Amino acid sequence: MKKIKILTIVLGIILVTMIAFFGIYVPVQNRMENKVKGYSYTMNLKGSRNIRLKVDQSNKTTIKDSEGNEVENSENLTDDQIQEKGYSKEETPYNSEEVLNEKNYFNTKDIIEERLKKLAIEDYSVKVDKNTGDILVEIPENDDTDTVVSNLATVGKFEIIDKQTKEVLMDNHDIKLANVMYGSGNSKTTASSSGTTVYLNIEFTKEGTKKLEDISNQYVKTDTTQTTENAETEDTTNNKEISMMMDDKEIMSTSFDETIKTGKLQLSVGKATTENSTLQGYVSQASNMAVVLDTGKMPVQYQVEADQYILSDITNQELNRIIYITLGVVFILLVVLIVKYRFLGLLGAVSYMGLFSALFLLIRYTNVALSIQAILGIIILLILNYILVNKLLFNLKTEKLEKMTTNQRLKDTYQEFFLKIIPICIATIVFCFAKWAPISSFGMVMFWGIVLIAIYNLVITNALLKIRISK
Repeated sequence: MKKIKILTIVLGIILVTMIAFFGIYVPVQNRMENKVKGYSYTMNLKGSRNIRLKVDQSNKTTIKDSEGNEVENSENLTDDQIQEKGYSKEETPYNSEEVLNEKNYFNTKDIIEERLKKLAIEDYSVKVDKNTGDILVEIPENDDTDTVVSNLATVGKFEIIDKQTKEVLMDNHDIKLANVMYGSGNSKTTASSSGTTVYLNIEFTKEGTKKLEDISNQYVKTDTTQTTENAETEDTTNNKEISMMMDDKEIMSTSFDETIKTGKLQLSVGKATTENSTLQGYVSQASNMAVVLDTGKMPVQYQVEADQYILSDITNQELNRIIYITLGVVFILLVVLIVKYRFLGLLGAVSYMGLFSALFLLIRYTNVALSIQAILGIIILLILNYILVNKLLFNLKTEKLEKMTTNQRLKDTYQEFFLKIIPICIATIVFCFAKWAPISSFGMVMFWGIVLIAIYNLVITNALLKIRISK
């Protein structure tokens, strides 16, 4: 019975180790995909993307008719056609002289920083030149970097306008918050539709709620039946529509099915789908729009002037060298445990490897971004856990122990160990709240590592050692 218990725990540890180092692969669309979450890295380890945003000095061209109204679909008109139709061409700067000031430059910087936070970018740097207004943004390089860059120069000018008269009915000032919601595809579509639908949810302020109610009532879709003089019936439909605009570009035009009194506007993004990759694309699209709306309109319009990838100071070869050296030292130390304590040492070594593997899984799923400093934290944790395991084995090495004596020795060992590392625990908590991402990364790795050492050894290591020395 004792052997079965030990074997069960050991097999569990081997399984965790295999998952941590090799992953779990399942077939997805004729390819094998690892379902274990990958690591996140800070800029000093992964490299960074440097983006220079320059104040847009260009002009926008507006074509107006003889009455001063803007002409739609005028992009392809030649100068001769404009003159022939009696239209006039106006050139106006995207940024007027009034908005080009230090206050607006720094307000734009604050909006960009808020967008980065909402996009879950923790390690970033945003600097502004107060004289020229140019903004330099530095963010980590990863699979989502291009999407993040596309959001940085988006002004975020939101308007709901009358499609015919172009009257502005609502704008950014009416928005309280924007986020992403999900719903069943069957709820608002035909019975043949299925899957999940992604919605961009826009909630409006108290004043905006009243405006939305009035607008949705005025622009509600209505079908009426009229009787002509010849006693014939004629169906008429109210075609009055609104256009939803983002940075002066129409994202959709519609009329309302009913009056909206909740102050919430839910816009479906894409179609209902069960395809995970398609769904994630819709979520990304909706999330990006929600972030732009939620952070407000930038007072100054910018253009991306430069977009460069900067390599990390630590190369992959140097990083691999550190990993191999660490693994080599760990292997030697575990051999020492086995030689010194024999079978009890073997159990301690197996338990140590289980914690080693669990630590790397925990780092991934707690979304800790690894930095050079964080790697140092991992090494410190491995040393601390080795000291604890060695101390446990040493205190249990002597002659056969009664159950009460065993429990007391284990309890005394844990108490002594954790009392000694109290200063480390305090420093760890302080580092977690550091504003510099590499130090914060170190603190988070240490925090989760110490929590894991406490729980894992109390549960797994204790179980193995107690089974081994019990009668």
